[in-house]
Amino acid sequence: MSFDPAVVRASFAVVELRADHLAKYFYAHLFAHNPELRALFPAGMAEQRDRLFAALTEVVRRADDSAGFAAYLRALGRDHRKFRAAPEHYPAVGASLIAAVRHFSGHSWTPELEKAWTEAYTVISQAMIDAAAAEPAGTPAWWEARVTARRRATPDVVILTLAPDRPYPYRAGQYLSLCSPRQPQVWRPYSIANAPRADGTLELHVRRVPDGLLSSALVNDVLPGERLRIGAPLGACVLDPQAVRPLLAVAGGTGWAQIKALLDELAGGRGRPTTLFLAARNEADQYDLAAVRELAARHTWLEVVPTAPGPRAGREQASELLRHGLCERGGWAGHDIHLSGPPDLAPELTGLLLRLGAQPELIRHDPVPLTLNRRRPLTSSEWFLDRRDVAWINRTELG
Repeated sequence: MSFDPAVVRASFAVVELRADHLAKYFYAHLFAHNPELRALFPAGMAEQRDRLFAALTEVVRRADDSAGFAAYLRALGRDHRKFRAAPEHYPAVGASLIAAVRHFSGHSWTPELEKAWTEAYTVISQAMIDAAAAEPAGTPAWWEARVTARRRATPDVVILTLAPDRPYPYRAGQYLSLCSPRQPQVWRPYSIANAPRADGTLELHVRRVPDGLLSSALVNDVLPGERLRIGAPLGACVLDPQAVRPLLAVAGGTGWAQIKALLDELAGGRGRPTTLFLAARNEADQYDLAAVRELAARHTWLEVVPTAPGPRAGREQASELLRHGLCERGGWAGHDIHLSGPPDLAPELTGLLLRLGAQPELIRHDPVPLTLNRRRPLTSSEWFLDRRDVAWINRTELG
């Protein structure tokens, strides 16, 4: 590594107290000096500024961990292909980043710091450029996908069927990132709810998030015939094709989409004893029960355990019912275990399952966000105490 992480980290500590101002300055400088780059970013920049600083914080934090640092930059570089980032854009970004750090460093800025930041950005940008260039020839930066069907499952959930414009290679259990012309350059991750099909179509389950730009458009407005843009498949929460162990699958909310894809794969091959806990806050929230019942009726190897409390129950009652059901069924030693649901589901259940005999190496789930809170921090302390997720990054490589 040809820069001093300690110097960069110490310099970053000076400016991170003014994170929001630094991010605003960075984009103002970038667009003032490179107006042609404005079209690569969403219309609303508040979330984009948050993402910039979250990614910058992660880079600085990982700088002493060579493997984690390299993996993070590879993920960023590959993912930025779908944002149309090109090698010629990186010098402009670097100039604006250093200008922003210099501005908010005040009297602490020195020629030595400028040299350290320049060297650090050279390493970062080159790693990202190399990662994008290393993608196999012919690998699209994104796919165009036509919406062929739409079904409203609940007032806040729609099930979309997409037909990509070219073969889309993925495995059951993976997810994709998606963007709509209704919200240009706003990307969000969604699990693919089916194993690969002969017709190449993909099923997505989308829940509207309060104030969610893309989820609101997908649930409220997007219609069959519209075209969406999807990024490369991501994630490693897939089935071991050689495993014959019994399977425990726990699905909460639209986490059912990922589990549904895994069951779809098993149904198309050699099924194995599977117990599905289908968790929800209430029965109305179990939005895809017809598909669940059809799978259970066709496959004797599948047992479904619905866990939904009464109609007025809250999240805590639903969680307690799920935990009680897992305990009541006895030990889970020797089971492959897949967890999919809200961000707190996997961390909450992993400890319980380990106490019930599960082996840690057999528990699988996608890395989860640090918090559900999507509001923007208003003070410097909130930036530190309320770490938030960068939704468009490949979580698998970040761990």
